[in-house]
Amino acid sequence: MLYTGFFVVFVSFLLLTEIYFFIKNAFLMYDRTIASILQNDFSADFSKHKSYENYSSLFQLYERLKNKQHEELSKDIIYRSILNNIETGIIILQKENDDWNIFLMNDYFSKHFTVPKVSKWHYLKNQLPSLCNIIEEQHFQEMKTSLQIRVNKQDTQTFVIQTSATRTFNQEYYIILLDSIQKVVEKKEKEAWINLMKVISHELLNSLTPIRSLSQNLSELVQQETLSTEDLEDIKQSVATMHNRSNHLQEFVESYRKLAMLPSPKKEKTELSELLESCLKIMQPLFKKEQITVENLVDFNRWVLVDKNQMEQVIINLLTNSMFALAEKEVKEITISAEVKEKRIYLIITDTGTGIDSEIEDKIFLPFFTTRKDGAGIGLTLSKNIIEAHGGYLAFENGENQTKFTVCLLE
Repeated sequence: MLYTGFFVVFVSFLLLTEIYFFIKNAFLMYDRTIASILQNDFSADFSKHKSYENYSSLFQLYERLKNKQHEELSKDIIYRSILNNIETGIIILQKENDDWNIFLMNDYFSKHFTVPKVSKWHYLKNQLPSLCNIIEEQHFQEMKTSLQIRVNKQDTQTFVIQTSATRTFNQEYYIILLDSIQKVVEKKEKEAWINLMKVISHELLNSLTPIRSLSQNLSELVQQETLSTEDLEDIKQSVATMHNRSNHLQEFVESYRKLAMLPSPKKEKTELSELLESCLKIMQPLFKKEQITVENLVDFNRWVLVDKNQMEQVIINLLTNSMFALAEKEVKEITISAEVKEKRIYLIITDTGTGIDSEIEDKIFLPFFTTRKDGAGIGLTLSKNIIEAHGGYLAFENGENQTKFTVCLLE
C-alpha cells in the first residue's frame, strides 16, 4: 500500500507538472503571437506548429494580418517606384509634435538638387535654405508660386512650387512639388514641333507622292520611240496634275511664310460695332447662300485700339469657320455677342454647328491642321497669332450642340 501511495503521488506530480507546462506553453504561445502582431513582426510561420489546430483562430488572425502587411508593403514599393520615376521634385513631410520629418523624397529631387535623402527638415534646410525659408514663411500652408533656386553652385533656376496639406488618421502630411519652368517650356516646345512636323510632312507627302509617281510614268513614256494619241493624253493629264500639285505646294509655303512674317499690328482707335458691321457685310452673300441666320447682339459703342485690317481678318476667319461647321446642320445660326469685364472686351462668336471632336481639341490652333478638304489650316492659327500680337487671347469652348470662340482684347 505504501508503494502504491508513492506511485500515485508520483504520477499525480508528473500529471500536474505536464498540465503546468502545457498551460505555460499555451500562454507563452499566445503572448508570442500577440507580441508579434503588436510589433508588426510577421516572420514566424505557425502553419506547421504541432498545436496549430488548438489556436486556429489566433493563427488565422496572425496570417491575415501578415498577408495584409505584405500587401501594404507591396503597394508602398509600387507607389515609391512610381514617384521615383516622375520627373518632378517631390517631398512629403510628416508632422511629429511641432517638427517635421521627411516621409519621402523622390530620386529626381535628390539628384536634381544634389541633396542626400535626409530624414529631418532642419537637415534639408541646411542644404536648400531658399526653398525651406519660403515654405516656413508661409507656415506650411498651401501655395502655388515660383521661386529661384541655385542648383549645384550653378546659376539660379526658376521653379514652380506647388504645395498641399492633408490629414489622415490624425497624422498631418505636407506635400511639395517642384517643376523646372525651363523643363516645362522645353517639353511644350518639343510637343509643338512634333505636332507641326507631323502636319507638314503629311501635307508634303500628299503632294510629292503623286508627283513622283507621275514623273516615273512620264519617264517611261518619253523613252518610247513612238507615242500614240492615248500616250499623249496621258502626258497632258500627268503634266496638269503635277502642275496643280506644285501650285498647292507653293500655296502651302506661302501660307507658312504668311504665318512666319506676320507684320506688327498698326493700332488705331476703332469702333467695335462698326468693325463687326463691316465684316458682316462682307460675309452676308455667303450667309444668304448657305441660309445661315446671324444675330448680332452687340448693341453698345466701345472703342478698341486695334489694327482694323488684321481684326477684320480674324472676325472673318471665325465666321467662315462657323459657316463650314454649319454645313450639314438643319438649324444654322450664328450669334455674336460682347461683354466688358475688368477693362477687357470679350467678343463671343457662337454657332450651332457640329462642334469640335475631343480628339482634335488640342490641335485646332496648330499650323496647317484642318479637317476640311479644301482648307489650308492656317485660319485659326493666324487669328490666334494676331490676337496675341494685340495683347489678348483667343479661346474656344465646346458645348452641347454649339461651339463658342472668344476673342479677348484690351480696351
